[in-house]
Amino acid sequence: MVASADASPAVWTPPITDAAPRDLCTDCGISRSSDPKQCGHACQFIKPDYAALEQRVHGRTRDPQRPDEIFFGPFRRMVRAALKQPRDGAQWTGITTRIAERLLETGAVDAVLAMAPDPDDNWKPVPVLVTSADGMKHCRGMRMGYAPLLALLEPARAKGYKRLAVIGIPCQIYALRSLEAKLGFERLYVVGTPCSDNTTTANFHQFLELLSDDPATITYLEFRADYHVELRFTDGRVKEIPFLQLPISKLPPDFFPMTCRTCVDYTNVLADITVGYMAGQGEQWLLVRNERGEELLKLLGDEIRMAEPASAGKRGGPVKGFLKNVELAAGGLPLRAMPDWLRPVMGWVMPRFGPRGLEFARARVEMKAVETILHLRRQYPQRMKNMVPAHVWDLVARYGLKPKPGERP
Repeated sequence: MVASADASPAVWTPPITDAAPRDLCTDCGISRSSDPKQCGHACQFIKPDYAALEQRVHGRTRDPQRPDEIFFGPFRRMVRAALKQPRDGAQWTGITTRIAERLLETGAVDAVLAMAPDPDDNWKPVPVLVTSADGMKHCRGMRMGYAPLLALLEPARAKGYKRLAVIGIPCQIYALRSLEAKLGFERLYVVGTPCSDNTTTANFHQFLELLSDDPATITYLEFRADYHVELRFTDGRVKEIPFLQLPISKLPPDFFPMTCRTCVDYTNVLADITVGYMAGQGEQWLLVRNERGEELLKLLGDEIRMAEPASAGKRGGPVKGFLKNVELAAGGLPLRAMPDWLRPVMGWVMPRFGPRGLEFARARVEMKAVETILHLRRQYPQRMKNMVPAHVWDLVARYGLKPKPGERP
């Protein structure tokens, strides 16, 4: 499916050089470029400047008069959405890949830079350049693992592509935006997907083995906003597992790397449009961030069904509980496991009375902010003043987390 560099097909992966050794690295691909020293400027794990990039990309920073922007970044509007005709193999209904298809169908771009599955492992992501709408069907669905997406920026330019769309996760999009001015593309569209935690593909296979006696038959996995993980199998079976019954305690301590535990951008705030699940409540959640994001959504016309996001429940209790658990984990102390008899009870309670919709999304963003500060404070205290943006401190203030001397610039 992923072709060689010589064939010049509609779905193309050129040869990629080895990554330069980096600390706190998710291998976005910049270290594999002809100038790996660009990492020092582009990496969100060194000295991110979200305010400056938000100003440049969206024309403004987060508006304090719009309280949700402290959680989700600048946006024009938020909607719940689904394609009226879901696409086979899509993670939800296929909004992200359909936007890319429309960009190619209308000639708005020369190519789309996205992820496709490795020919030898359907869960492993491989960066590809797609030049036909039909080729985007190979990019549907979720992959798990690191993949050097931005290593294909130079091959795209070498091919003469002037107008490009990029579909990526936050650490990739931050680097892309940091380098955008010098890349020289005439037109750049950015579709972002939210990301909370990533891991290696090998680690992910370990997780699948804990979820099923026959993990090779799992074709789909999704963490849903109703506190369940959904699995689908080759024989058509569907299995739903409450979050509280996941075998998280059986995973190795480094299953989620320190980069993901210290990421401050869950919602991909530098994308033109963010397409994710958190506040969707069974549908997708779209944040249209700027004029170009409006243009991308308009491409779908009447193919898409939209509604206003809803919100229910209270996030305070769950976030406080999460903070206590992370404090124990960051301190190296064993966590007290929830009694087995209580797990089904809480699994029933949380979808009905826990935070839902936008409140669920706010809770997850606050949890990531808490996690970032506690893990950095323990393992990389010298980096805190550069790695933690001001808005993250605002998010955690209500939970009693305040900067210590030297933790803010």
